[in-house]
This record gives sequence, C-alpha cells and structure tokens, in this order.
Amino acid sequence: MEDIAGKTFDVVIVGSGPAGLTAALYAARADLSPIVFEGPEPGGQLMQTTDVENYPGYPEGVMGPKMMQDFREQAQRFGADTRYGMVTNIEFDERPYKMTIDEEVDIKAKAIIVSTGASAKWLGLDSEQQLRGKGVSACATCDGAFFRDQHVVVVGGGDTAMEEATFLTKFASKVTVLHRRQELRASKAMQQRAFNDDKIEFMWDTELEEVLGEGAVDGVKVINNETQEVTTLDDVKGVFIAIGHKPNTDLFKGVLEMDDVGYIQTKGQSTKTGMPGIFACGDAMDAVYRQAVTAAGTGCKAALDAERYLAEAEVSKEAVAEEHWK
Repeated sequence: MEDIAGKTFDVVIVGSGPAGLTAALYAARADLSPIVFEGPEPGGQLMQTTDVENYPGYPEGVMGPKMMQDFREQAQRFGADTRYGMVTNIEFDERPYKMTIDEEVDIKAKAIIVSTGASAKWLGLDSEQQLRGKGVSACATCDGAFFRDQHVVVVGGGDTAMEEATFLTKFASKVTVLHRRQELRASKAMQQRAFNDDKIEFMWDTELEEVLGEGAVDGVKVINNETQEVTTLDDVKGVFIAIGHKPNTDLFKGVLEMDDVGYIQTKGQSTKTGMPGIFACGDAMDAVYRQAVTAAGTGCKAALDAERYLAEAEVSKEAVAEEHWK
C-alpha cells in the first residue's frame, strides 16, 4: 500500500462484489483509473455460492467464485487497480475526501463509489456454516431451483421468510417454516398468502438446532423451545435462513442518509447520495432485489454518475479560473 500513500484518485471504489467490479469496469473504460479496495469479503456474497444459473451470459451456469474472478479480470483489463484492503476511515468534511486504508495508509478521492454490500444474518451454528452453499442458503431466488420436488425448511417469521417460503413452493414439494415464536412478524398480507398455500407448513416455538449431512444437507434437528423436545426431519434437503440482511454501511452512518436498517438512500433513479461525489450501488442501497445482475446494473450507474460528476466539476473549475483571469 505504500506505493499509493498520499496519492489522489479520481474514483475510489469501496467493495468488490458485482456492483463494485462493474463500477470499476465502467470507470476504467472511461479512463478514470479507479482503485478498488476489496474489503473483508473480496468478491462479496457470491464467493459463498456454488452454481449461479441466473446470470446472463453463462448458459451452462458458473461457480460464484469463478464469476467474480471473471468480473475482476475484465475490470483489470481496462486498467482498474483492485487491491486487498479495507477502508477504515473517511474524512467527510474536506474534498477531495481523505481516506485511510487498513488504518495506516492515507489517500484522497475526488469521487467515492460505495459498494460494500449487505451480509445475510446467520444463526451461528457450526453445521450451518459448514454446509453453506451445499444446501444451506440465504437466498431462495438464487438457489430455490436446485430443490425441485424436495422438502426444504425456511427459518424466520418476517416478510422475508414468508416471501422466501412462498417462492420456494414453485419448486419444492414441501416447505416447512420454523419460527421461534407463536406469531409471525410478517405483514398480514404476507402471512395470509403463506397460510393459504397448501405446500407450506409451520412449526411454532421451534428453532433450528443442527443441520445434518456430510457435503450436502441430509436432514435437520429442531427443538421446541417450550417443551425442549428435539425432532429430526430426515427428509429435508435444503435450509433457507431468512432472518434478514445487514448492509455493510457502518462507515457511513451519521453522514449518508439511510433507512432504519442501514441501507443507503439515493436520489431518484440515480446512485447519488446526499454528499457530493459519493455514490452508492449494489446491496448497500438495495433492500428489495439483492441479485447479482441488479447489483451490476447499479454499479454501471454509479460509474456513469461519478464520471459526469467529475466532468462537471472540471468544467466548473475551468470557469472559475477563467473568471479569475478576466
């Protein structure tokens, strides 16, 4: 990192999932020489995904890590500088913005693209982590089609859980919702939709205790938190954790406008935030879709917005200079 200490960059991209690397590709092709700091999860959530079958351009499907490597190499081909490193501080009261990398190297940025993503919330079970991407998922839209005519469970009781459960009925033979309480937190409309679906069953006061299987899910152990009775569902082949996502936006709290959960709010259909020269894309600002293809689309928009911002700033600077010399 010492080679960049003290330098000023046109565009600094924080995060390296589909949004960040697409932004890097577009910014690099616009000769903005972007630098990407990949953060604690280089490649984002897709690095934990096995087969990706719903991204255009991969008719046979692709492994998540392979797809992110393709993204990275394409951005690098046009001059994007991608680096392992984490932005640990930004001084928002001066421009260009002063940024600290890994708590030790300071650089400056004329424009910042925030693509830090969001992380699925997990239960914290060892077996859950061991089988992530091998039958344990946090995205029914991404992985539901792998469980045709099989029994799957959904953990959660909010709108996300009901939406995931209902979506999974398109493929699964049976969907069992595990909820630790007697009542759902989901909206009445979402609850009713799930209750009316013959494929969905509910286990109340129930928590996931263990995911069974070696190399693939082959059942689950659940516990009734009222009676402490443990039950094994030995025909379950898929486990979907639907207890929410947390956007990785703590660095920008109190500076950028966010919703109650922490998703960055952008202006209209743009990626502009309330701070000049700071743009947000991907799951850091998208609480609704959270797909690789939609994240890539917003990454494209962020790079185009940043390019226009820098061009306008340059025109403005030239106008001030001309006025000065009149």
